[in-house]
This record gives sequence, C-alpha cells and structure tokens, in this order.
Amino acid sequence: MEQKEIEKKFLVKHLPEDLEKYEKVRIEQGYLLTNGTPTLRIRKKAEKYILCYKLRETEHQQSASICKEVELPLTAEAYQQLKLKIEGKMIEKIRYLIPLEGKLVAELDVFDGFLKGFQCVEVEFASEEEAKDFNPPNWFGKDVTFDVRLKNAHLCRISDVVSILKIANHGEEKC
Repeated sequence: MEQKEIEKKFLVKHLPEDLEKYEKVRIEQGYLLTNGTPTLRIRKKAEKYILCYKLRETEHQQSASICKEVELPLTAEAYQQLKLKIEGKMIEKIRYLIPLEGKLVAELDVFDGFLKGFQCVEVEFASEEEAKDFNPPNWFGKDVTFDVRLKNAHLCRISDVVSILKIANHGEEKC
C-alpha cells in the first residue's frame, strides 16, 4: 500500500532517561538500490520481512523530507535471497518508540554492528505544516533531515563510522 511519509531526522544530544521502559524492536536492513531515487530496501523488523520502495518528492521540501513509500511483505526465504544482493553492508539497529507531545512518536535508532556508536532520531508527521511547527525535545540534537551523508541508504556504503561519529558527536564537519 502506498503512503506518504513526512519526516524529520535529528542527531541525538543525549539519550532519554529510562530508555528501557519504551517499546523497542531490533531492525536489520539492507539496500538493493541506493543511488538517487527511488531507493529499494529490505528490512527485518522483529520477525516481519518487508520490501520497501521509496520515491523522494523533490518539490516543496523545506521543513521535512517527503517520500512516497510502498511496503510489501516478504517471506523469510525471499528476504534471505535478496539479502545476498544488497549494496554495501546490512544496517543493524535497535529502534525505541518514544511518545512525544501531540501524539507524535520519536523513533530513536541506536545502531549496532559497523555503525555502533551512532544514534539518530526521526519523527513522522501527518502534514508538512505539523513538521514545520515541530519543537523538538531537549534531548534531540541538530536537524539533519536533508544531510544525505546521514541517510541509511548512504550509511550502508561507508567503510569507516569514524567520520559519521565526528559529525554526530563533535560537529567537526558541516552538515
């Protein structure tokens, strides 16, 4: 089913208190198509297997990233076969679902594997206006919604997480 995804992405200043009290899920994902648009991703989320096609809209993106997204279920066997065809490396992370004001949810990703040490948080919105008016909590860091270096489709192709951690932890590179 096609849906419109309107989201913003932020670095993390510090983790929220009592993180373990929030719902969480382990995610493994890989990309079959990363250059440009669309992107094609496979994902294992708990015991669900998903193929996702994302087409980024280029018009009017000033306050949030806007994509058309189609998710289709996969069997475990199909997922394993597609996993052999990915570009780059598999991304591993734990996603915490943290309620925010206004019925919004922060999706905090704490990465593992070759991206261990990197953290980011995304929030999805019902409208562009809602995204524009969003006031992030104090544990959110810099808005990196439009920084392509910090998109998962780019992260899967990096060989050294050190440069990503410099951006996230020290702001030494301009986002």
